[in-house]
Amino acid sequence: MRILTSTVGRKILMSITGQLLILFVLIHMIGNTTIFFGALNAYAEHLHSLPPLVWIFRLVMLSAIAVHICYGVQVTLENKAANPGAYAVKKQLKANFASENMIWTGLLLALFILYHLAQFTMHLTPDVVVGLDAINRPDVFKMVSTSFANAGIAVVYFFAMIMLFLHLSHGIPSFLQTMGWNNDKTIPVFGTGGKVVSAFLMLVYISIPAAILVGALK
Repeated sequence: MRILTSTVGRKILMSITGQLLILFVLIHMIGNTTIFFGALNAYAEHLHSLPPLVWIFRLVMLSAIAVHICYGVQVTLENKAANPGAYAVKKQLKANFASENMIWTGLLLALFILYHLAQFTMHLTPDVVVGLDAINRPDVFKMVSTSFANAGIAVVYFFAMIMLFLHLSHGIPSFLQTMGWNNDKTIPVFGTGGKVVSAFLMLVYISIPAAILVGALK
């Protein structure tokens, strides 16, 4: 298929998968914030009651991540070979630290996702405490709060969310440009909008381990 063999086609696939991943980040953020309302265990129990839907969603997201990483690396190498140091998508966005390091922030996020899955999904890390709450539901709150009470784990999470901010602050206006939804007049607006959305996501995600670390969530 032409879309898989051309640079433009691969960038479009990266854009589409990137949009799917941003949607996941938003949904995951909303679910995580239930911890502030004492509803995290109820939210987790509801998800566990829908195993087919949850597994389909996981497989779609893992496929999107794989495609995004695969073509991201490929397009980056092609750009460097054609014009070392360039990051091109039709009309070039102003180069900055985030745009010049998309490949590295992306790969660091991929490593964090693997760690995050090993920790809270597969319960493979030694910090995870698995048990039941007072009404015999999986005690996800205790699992999360115990892990994030460890300053080292919280710092890893903070660092990963900074990488998310950097990646999305360029990724959001970039996919708008790739899809042809951006122009010379809207580039500054979408560039600022990308930073605002990315900063909001970063701060909300960071607020959870930060609140646990300082004892505001017990």
